[in-house]
Amino acid sequence: MRDLLRRYGAGLTAGFIGLTVFWLLILVILPNLTLFESSFRPYLPVVDIGGPKDVYSLGNYMKVFGAPVDASFFGITFQLPVHIKIFFGTVYYSALVTVITFLLAYPLAYYLAKIVSPKSLPTLFLLLFVPLWVSEILRSFAWFIILAFKGPLNALLLNIGIIDQPIRFIAGYTPVIVGLVYTYVLFMVFPIYNAIQSLDTNQIEAAEDLGSPWWRTHWRVILPHAKPGIASGSVMVFMLSAGSLLVPTLLGSTSAQWFTQTIQQWMLEALDWNTGAAYAFLLLILCTVFVSLVMRVFRVRLSDIAK
Repeated sequence: MRDLLRRYGAGLTAGFIGLTVFWLLILVILPNLTLFESSFRPYLPVVDIGGPKDVYSLGNYMKVFGAPVDASFFGITFQLPVHIKIFFGTVYYSALVTVITFLLAYPLAYYLAKIVSPKSLPTLFLLLFVPLWVSEILRSFAWFIILAFKGPLNALLLNIGIIDQPIRFIAGYTPVIVGLVYTYVLFMVFPIYNAIQSLDTNQIEAAEDLGSPWWRTHWRVILPHAKPGIASGSVMVFMLSAGSLLVPTLLGSTSAQWFTQTIQQWMLEALDWNTGAAYAFLLLILCTVFVSLVMRVFRVRLSDIAK
C-alpha cells in the first residue's frame, strides 16, 4: 500500500483500490452469492415466490441423482444417474485433455526456452498468439468444418488413399477433445515455458557432461524444476476444459454430453435457474475437490502454482 501511495499518489491509489473492490464485489462475489442462495430455493411460479412453498432445501442438488441410465466400466454394466454419468465423463475427458496438452506443450516450451535463438523468439511467439486473435466460437466452427463428414480432412484422406470411405469424425468425445486441446494448449505452454526459462542452462550441461542421457536429464533435472509451471498449466487447462461450453456444444454429439450443457439446459431451456445454479456449484465444488486430490497425489502445493 505504501509503495502504491509513494508511486502513484493518493488519487490513483484510491482509484485502483476502488476498481478492484468493484470488480471483486459487484462482478464476482455478489452474483455468485445470489446464485448460491437461489440454488437452495425451489423453482416456483412468480405468484408463489416468497410464499409458504418458497423454502430452502437440497432438492435442487438432489436432482442430480435422478434418471438412472446404463453405464459400463471395464465391461461391467450398471445403473448410474444420467447427470452423474455426464459429470464423471466431463471430469475424465477434461483430465485427458490436460494430459494431451502437457504432452504437446512440454517439448514446445522446452524448445522455446532453451533451444531457439533469442532473435527468433518474438516471431515464434507471434505465430503462437495469432490463433488467439480469432474468437473461440470461430475456431470451433473451423474445426467443425475440418472434421465434417464431407470436410477437407476426409477429402484429403480419400485422395491419398488412406481410407476408402468418409469417416464420421464428429461422433463421441473425440472432436471435443481435439477442439479443447487446440483451444487451451497455450495455457499449458506459457507457464511451463516460464518455469523452464528460469532454469540455469549450466545444470543441463552439467548433467550431459556427467553422461546423463537426454531422457534422464529431463526426468531428473528439467521436469522437477518445471513442476510449478506444469501444475499451474494443468489446473488452468483442466478447469477451463471442464467449464467449457462452446466447444462441446459445437463439436459434440448426442452421445457426448458435457456437464456445462446440462447447466445450460436447466437455465435456458427449462428456465429453471435454481437447479442450474445448484448444478453450477456442484461442478465448481467437485472439480475443485478433484484438483485438490490430484495435487495431493503429485505432491504439488498451492505455493507451487502461485510461483
